[in-house]
Amino acid sequence: MIRFFLLLVPFLLFASKPNLLLLKTYKDQNISGWLMSEKLDGIRAYWNGKKLLSRGGKEFKVPIWFTKNFPSFEIDGELWTKRGDFENISSITSRKSPNDGWKYITYNIFEVPNQSGTLAQRLKVLKDYQTRHPSRYIKIIKQTTCKDKVHLKTFLKKVESIGGEGVVIRDGKAPYIDKRTSKALKVKSFQDAECRVVTISKGKGKYSDMMGSISCKLDNDIEFKIGSGFSDEQRKNPPKIGSVVTFKSQGFTKYGKPRFPIFLRLRK
Repeated sequence: MIRFFLLLVPFLLFASKPNLLLLKTYKDQNISGWLMSEKLDGIRAYWNGKKLLSRGGKEFKVPIWFTKNFPSFEIDGELWTKRGDFENISSITSRKSPNDGWKYITYNIFEVPNQSGTLAQRLKVLKDYQTRHPSRYIKIIKQTTCKDKVHLKTFLKKVESIGGEGVVIRDGKAPYIDKRTSKALKVKSFQDAECRVVTISKGKGKYSDMMGSISCKLDNDIEFKIGSGFSDEQRKNPPKIGSVVTFKSQGFTKYGKPRFPIFLRLRK
């Protein structure tokens, strides 16, 4: 009986993990007539009708007032404040008890799971609900119809020029899909990846009293340095050795090293 319980524990811990729509990468597919929106650099969150869950199924410790007028049906989106504020968003949402930081966060919705019809029709279910039960914390992400690849490129350039991470483009006619799909794509002018910090180097000049760069290793043990993308505060309190960071680059060299790597954020 004890052995059976021990085997059951992992299942119980992850039983609430939601099956989510996940993005593939845009590779010059025909996307004329699809819907596009800015890809927000926040924290993914899934409202199951009762609780707000992370992508891994962990329950966010949310103030009661934040979810007061949330619907009894499921919605999926991004917890977000503003562009370039990922560290702050992560800090607020990862605390073990509700806190006042949530008043700065909005829940930006891009999907209403398990509803029928097109994407626009599914989002309208939430829009109609909000007319009767308004919440200042729920925002529906604006979707723009993409004319062609040139339109997508122009839209991406505009998003990145104001500090956005990239674009999500989706087949608006497709039904809801709860897995990784080619009907939903992420579009960026750079590639992002993760690496593990192995050493920290002191800075020079105006950064003489701070961190200058970090050396990281990819999963294949290729080592490289990241010296840009850090704020002064992050240089004063650099990522710890052994921590995992996300960086962006312009592809990889023939030796497997990232080209022009730039720090994006620390993975919590």
